[in-house]
Amino acid sequence: MTLVWVTGNSGTGKSTVCGVLRERGFVALDADEDGFCRWFDRADGEAVTDPPYPVPAGWLDRYGWEIVREWAEALATDSRSRVAFLCGSAENEADILDLFDAVVCLAIDDETLRHRLATRTTNPFGRHPEELAAALRWNPLTRTIYERHGATIIDASRPLAEVVDSVIAAVQER
Repeated sequence: MTLVWVTGNSGTGKSTVCGVLRERGFVALDADEDGFCRWFDRADGEAVTDPPYPVPAGWLDRYGWEIVREWAEALATDSRSRVAFLCGSAENEADILDLFDAVVCLAIDDETLRHRLATRTTNPFGRHPEELAAALRWNPLTRTIYERHGATIIDASRPLAEVVDSVIAAVQER
């Protein structure tokens, strides 16, 4: 029926929203945890099987996080009989947007972003200074990019239940 891409910058709550959608009975997959994404070397395009943590200085300039189109295509084929959510963020998202019936972008302010990345327990990305700096650079760009794509923008600094209700409402409106 409907395949929905729930995206946003690191720390906006994509994985948390994914978990609540699952609790509410929806098919919801986390692009990171459920294996749709991988690190790759921008110089040669090769997948990185064992990325360092914390990342050394300059690592994020050479390596990127990508969603594998073939894996997203398989989900698109499998999800045609029901509503399904894929929650994640990758630098090559533009390459897969055609697979989705709706796009929802979670957005937060920089102060909330700093707090969430510093205190989250489910994912270490953003605690290292280089990762935090990258997330803060990407934060204003994410909203702008997705507004241009016609995505539904949701203020993810609101209470979690309201954010999830807004994600569901964005799909129901279609």
